[in-house]
This record gives sequence, C-alpha cells and structure tokens, in this order.
Amino acid sequence: MELPIVNHPDYVAKINDDNKFPIKKFGALANHLLDIGVVKKFHIPKECSIETMQTAHSLEYINHIKNKTLNSKAQKKIGFPINDSVVRRSFVATGGTVLASKLALDSKLACNTAGGSHHANYNFGAGYCVFNDTAVAANYLKNRKYAKKILILDLDVHQGNGNSEIFQNDKDVITFSMHCASNYPAKKSKSDIDIELKDSMEDAEYLNILGSNLKKLNQNSYDFVFYVAGVDIHHDDRLGKLKITDEGINKRDQMVIENFYLKKVPLCGVLGGGYNKSFDKLIELHSMLHKNCAEYF
Repeated sequence: MELPIVNHPDYVAKINDDNKFPIKKFGALANHLLDIGVVKKFHIPKECSIETMQTAHSLEYINHIKNKTLNSKAQKKIGFPINDSVVRRSFVATGGTVLASKLALDSKLACNTAGGSHHANYNFGAGYCVFNDTAVAANYLKNRKYAKKILILDLDVHQGNGNSEIFQNDKDVITFSMHCASNYPAKKSKSDIDIELKDSMEDAEYLNILGSNLKKLNQNSYDFVFYVAGVDIHHDDRLGKLKITDEGINKRDQMVIENFYLKKVPLCGVLGGGYNKSFDKLIELHSMLHKNCAEYF
C-alpha cells in the first residue's frame, strides 16, 4: 500500500510568462515524486461539481469563472488571467482536494499535489487563489456526515483569510492560521486561532511556537484535519519574510503529521504557497509533505 497522492496534468495552466506564480511547479513536483519513488501511480481527480463548489462559493462567482466573464479588476485581484486552462485548473485542483480528503478517510493520510488556495473568499478570488479548495472539501465532508468537527491547520506564511471568512459563523470548522504578521494580506481577517509571527523568525522559535500550539489543539478532538503546508516560510522565498531552513520545514511537517496520525485523525495535506528563488529548491521543499506522509505507509 502506498500513500494516496492526487495529481492531474491540468494542474499546470497557461498564464503569462512574467507571472510571479510558479505554475510549472505542479508538473515538476509530480515528476519528482515519481522519480524518487514516493508514488508509483497518482489518483486522478475530476472537475469539482458546481453543486459541491456552491457549498463555499456563490453561484454567481462560480459562473463568472466558468464562463470567463469575470471583470478585469477581479482578475487582477486574483493575479491570473481567467482563460480556458486556468478555469480548467481551478475546477480540477478543487476536485483534487475533495478526492484527497475522501482518500484520507480510509487511509488516514492523503495528499493533493496542489491546493491550499486559502485567499479565495465566498464571492471573489485573490492572491493567486480562484476557488478555496480546502473550504469546499471541508463542507463536502461535513455535508455528507463523513466528519463533524474539522480543523484547517494553515502554516503558509500568509494568513488563511479566505478560510476564516468562509467559516466565521461555523463552529464545526476550526480555522488555525500561523503566519507572518507583516505579510499579505495587509488587512487580516479573524480566524478561530491566529498566531502572528514577527519578521525574520528562525527555526527554533518557530518550531517551539508550533509545538506549544499543537499541544493546545490536542485539548480538543477533531474528526478530520486539512494541513496547508505552505513552504513560503523558507528563508529564500521571494514573497515570505521568515527565515526557516530546509530542516525547519521538514521538522514542521513531521511534527504536524505525527501529531494527528498518532491520534488516528485523518489528515489531508495540500500544497499551499511557495515562491522560492530556486525552482529546484521549491520542488524539493514541497515534496517534503508527501515524503513525510509516505513514511507511515
């Protein structure tokens, strides 16, 4: 048995060459995971249905994306052109997190090779996030009674403001965001738990804060965890402001995965952000999530 990992070739969309977002990382990560033997065969997702998408987004917004009728100001806020391949990618990547969450119910651990689009809100996208895949998948599990109490554990360098706003009135989905205080978005929303970090924080302090917060989280019980494993906390990230090393990111992932695995709580890992100056380093950092999950298989 091997770790269930979800991937689709259409995770790589066509965007302008000068875009800051490293869209080719999704294909490169898939190839890397095959090359190093973490996975032999990927689970292939389908496009997320409109019905499932509507649990976290307005039908008006979904249709604007689907029909490519989103105005230029709203597209600029997202940071992507809303073309055929971006539309396809947005529906398939969301379907990927839904599929990975279902696989995690059976195997206790599963990962998507995309996802963690945590800036997308109910009726708009932002910060390279079109649809909020973790919000959609959390509602999918809840509405089908696969899980009642869900934790979204977001360790991206940026606050998971889309999740906190979508679930602000939902006591069954706990939003936890540990992020750099001075980073995007400029105006933070209110998660159930916000841990704000100072600029240039290094490994020891970061991991100590994470460890103490995992202990606090363990005082409650959860049926399911979504882990947004952003690697933009790395010291060489173009958009992050923290100073975490390769070893620090690896240790972070190990701490989170082991914490919930030992409690037999299913965990779905999603990619989150990563904008490293070195593309090869970025792929290596993103692969740590999958490699560490695979250790349990």
